[in-house]
Amino acid sequence: MMQYKDAEEANVPSGRLRSMLSWIRSTFPRPTTARNGDPSTLFFGHGVGIAGLVALLLIPLPFLPAFQLVEARLFDVLSTIAPPRPSQPGVTIVAIDEPSFSEIAQRWPWSRELHARLIERLRAAGAKVIGFDIIFAEPSTNAADTALADAVGPDTVLAADEVTTEMHQATQTTRVEPIQPLLDAGATPGFTSVDLDGDAYLRRMPQMPDSFAATALNLAGESVETPPPGALIQYFGPARSYPTFSYYQALDPDAFLPPGTFKDRIVFVGLSLKAAATTDSGATDTFPTAYTLSTGHVTAGVEIQATILDNLRHKLFVTQIAPFAIAALIGIAALLAVVLCRRGVTWRTGVIAVLGVVALFAGSWLLLRFGRTWASPALPSVAMLGVFGARFGLDYARERQLRRTVSEAFSRYLSPDLVAQLARNPEALKLGGERRNLSILFCDVRGFTTLSERLKDAPERLTALINRLLDPLSEAVLKEGGTIDKYMGDCVMAFWNAPLPTPDHPLRAVSASLRMMEAVVHLNEILKKEEGENAPTFAVGVGINTGDCVVGNVGSRWRYDYSVLGDTVNLASRLESLSKEYGVSIILGPATAEAVREHYVLIELDRIAVRGRSTQSAIFTVVAPAAERADPAIAAFEEAHGILVESIKDGRIDDALALIGQCRSLRPALANYYDKLKAKLSGDL
Repeated sequence: MMQYKDAEEANVPSGRLRSMLSWIRSTFPRPTTARNGDPSTLFFGHGVGIAGLVALLLIPLPFLPAFQLVEARLFDVLSTIAPPRPSQPGVTIVAIDEPSFSEIAQRWPWSRELHARLIERLRAAGAKVIGFDIIFAEPSTNAADTALADAVGPDTVLAADEVTTEMHQATQTTRVEPIQPLLDAGATPGFTSVDLDGDAYLRRMPQMPDSFAATALNLAGESVETPPPGALIQYFGPARSYPTFSYYQALDPDAFLPPGTFKDRIVFVGLSLKAAATTDSGATDTFPTAYTLSTGHVTAGVEIQATILDNLRHKLFVTQIAPFAIAALIGIAALLAVVLCRRGVTWRTGVIAVLGVVALFAGSWLLLRFGRTWASPALPSVAMLGVFGARFGLDYARERQLRRTVSEAFSRYLSPDLVAQLARNPEALKLGGERRNLSILFCDVRGFTTLSERLKDAPERLTALINRLLDPLSEAVLKEGGTIDKYMGDCVMAFWNAPLPTPDHPLRAVSASLRMMEAVVHLNEILKKEEGENAPTFAVGVGINTGDCVVGNVGSRWRYDYSVLGDTVNLASRLESLSKEYGVSIILGPATAEAVREHYVLIELDRIAVRGRSTQSAIFTVVAPAAERADPAIAAFEEAHGILVESIKDGRIDDALALIGQCRSLRPALANYYDKLKAKLSGDL
């Protein structure tokens, strides 16, 4: 067995590491440091080019229909945040709804005589303008048409429609207007045609000067201007936001409604069915609006006409900025991001990026809310994040290249965890250490000298066998988060709780030792299958101790290693050597045993003298996991061994010898230990 000696036994060639580190620093400078000393110069020149590339990639997007829908949805969201509202709704709605169908008890379409009676009642109630969002394009009965014609007048707007049909040879536009007797009676047609976006949402203001809402305002004595092309509707609330009364109530307002309900009001009449208020209902004359995203409900066409009227009357519709202005915003946002991240990407840069995007969205909302102008923040935000992302990508790629180079250079000398720490902080490569509570493990191969003699003429075979054994032993350490300090011939030294903190390090060290035992058994089975009865049989002994140590780069300025020093290490090495003497595979120091007592069944092997202490310290071995304490055999064994230990302490050797046989039969796996103990006690007689 190769005894543990000193930190310089297997130390790293420090001069080579220092030369590697110097070459790495000169070849891969830190991303935020420019050669002229200005940390912003290195990126800023390239950043302008990146900003230009990002802008060039984004500027065409507003012309793509798919992205236009993205911006439209964004408008829906922002336009419903604290929207401007008229001091009072400009329209009162008379709804052709379910209660009216129930009360009136007529099949749809209702008789025009009924509509004539409604007009007369509304006019008598003081309505200023009456608009029907119903197209009377075909004659009905002569009496009904005559009654409606007698009722309409200069204060009446009747719905008309304009249908555009794309044909191979031309585009055909058809205007559908009320029948001529109604127009001759003084009614004015108002076109209710609307243009839907690609997602079937209604956002666009009608461009016709004789639209239904504009015509109603003109009849009320108010002049309005046609909104500019592409103007967007500002909605004021979800469905039923306007004052709405049932058709049957308007037929008899004195009986059903408060006085003055229709006095000097513009009244729109149209379908408004509550049962058809969801997006999947398939109802006619209903449309998704900006509020559909949050409510899931569509809005009746007559209420949308009322909304358009208030947009025209108060000029609350929203105009869109020109494409060149969007392009300018994209470029400005990208250049601003270059300036903000010129010193590198840190957590502060991430906060700045988030605040920048929030500022763009807030600015867009303020412009929408108070300037009645829509400037989508989507692409400027993407431009800003794109530049931040490019800077992060460049920094990350450079940092990964630096870490990869450091790791490749040092991975053959240091533990993986230490390599990772060194890659993050190369300045840590210096002499020095710190005091920590660690768990130290030594594992040595039993019978290595005999095996070496046997294979003295085949050193390659010996090396291959030892490597096959050291590989699973090392894997057991690494799976439990340990750091492999060094290999000393056939001996492995490892420790826990450094360089990375491991709160349960004693438990992990013991778990690693048990993994080692399993790995040795598995390897022996494989070798036996490969070579038969002549295959070598491996066995290992493990010593584990827990205590305070000095851990760090130990050695000289020419040669040093990341290792541990202290009496705790020396005792762990001694425990490993004692495992052969006591005939057990694992021996634990007292501090380790105390830390894992709740997790494993332990027995005290003996008490040994420890340097620096006046009293002897108990040493232990692992019998079984704590869960097996419920096994009567394990419980009986624990009790018997406890009495055995007390008998030895009290000098009752005859009693102890009598108990050895009982303990040996209860735990055959420890037969070797009890045989050695019996021989020792017999010699004391």
